[in-house]
Amino acid sequence: MTDTNTLLVTSLEDGIGKTAITLALATRAHDAGYDVGYMKPKGTRLRSAVGKTRDEDPMLARELLDLETDLHDMEPIVYSPTFIQEAIRGREDPDDLRERLQEGIETCSDGTDMLLVEGSSDLATGSIVDLTDIDIAELLDARVLLVTGYDTPSDTDEILSAARAIGDRLDGVLFNGVTDATVDELADDVVPFLEGEGIPVHGILPRDRSLAGVTVADLARNLGADILTGDANTDVHVERFSVGAMSGSSALERFRRTRDAVVVTGGDRSEVQTAALEASGINALLLTGGFQPASAVIGQAAEKNVPVLSVQSDTRTTIDRVEEVLRTGQTRNEATVDRMRTLLDDGVDVGSLLSIDL
Repeated sequence: MTDTNTLLVTSLEDGIGKTAITLALATRAHDAGYDVGYMKPKGTRLRSAVGKTRDEDPMLARELLDLETDLHDMEPIVYSPTFIQEAIRGREDPDDLRERLQEGIETCSDGTDMLLVEGSSDLATGSIVDLTDIDIAELLDARVLLVTGYDTPSDTDEILSAARAIGDRLDGVLFNGVTDATVDELADDVVPFLEGEGIPVHGILPRDRSLAGVTVADLARNLGADILTGDANTDVHVERFSVGAMSGSSALERFRRTRDAVVVTGGDRSEVQTAALEASGINALLLTGGFQPASAVIGQAAEKNVPVLSVQSDTRTTIDRVEEVLRTGQTRNEATVDRMRTLLDDGVDVGSLLSIDL
């Protein structure tokens, strides 16, 4: 428990912008002259199952907030598959973990006016060791900001259930990545309903293309893919994938109905690759199996400025990996945080949310 003004930012799904929002709020307070700490109690962005963390968020926080806190204090628990297995077998003591977490809290909050805590992507993570985000909020005596997206009115069930589970610690809900097609329904119907249930809504942030999906360069880096078209633009974003497992004519019809996609197909499927390059919504090709594509395909891709990536893994394995990269979202960097700050300043009373004067 800490006397520091503490806000824990949690969410209901991966890739909803929780990290960018947490760091944008932290840097907003920092630039206003407040001493701001950051921590991420449970690290879940992993490099391997045994717990090698690939979590760059604490490192980015250190840079943006001029922190000298050790990374192991900022991220005291690496919530890896191996950790989960050991916890299930009774080899992780919840009391020891809580003590480790408490030490991290004290270190990260020492000398600060405010502590921003990045939670998990759902309220269930940590249940097996009694360290869900709700448990951690209690330990921190923290207010909780719930970040969520919105697609259909049925999403309200989950939001309402989460808000009730958080209880009195809920500071409010922040909607992020909302499309133009759904914003009126959300603002006119869902928000008044939630507020009528006693659940504050801090704002509705629009979907921003610069924050959606991942760049082709990030996708290639995460997959360890070779880029076969050296001059093609790899800064373009992809938000979804389409699998090229059908005939060329069927593939073209399907590809023409998608937007901002990467096509995943075998490196020996020239007819599918050609069809993908004829569709305006395909931003990249990802070829599997380590096959070298036909020179005509490479030439057509270069002409259309569409990057072609190649991996050694089979199509099924590659699809799983692409799905994971797209689900967890783009690499976080200073530009991402700056853009989120702009969206927050335009759509939210940030001072009220943080309980500080700005």
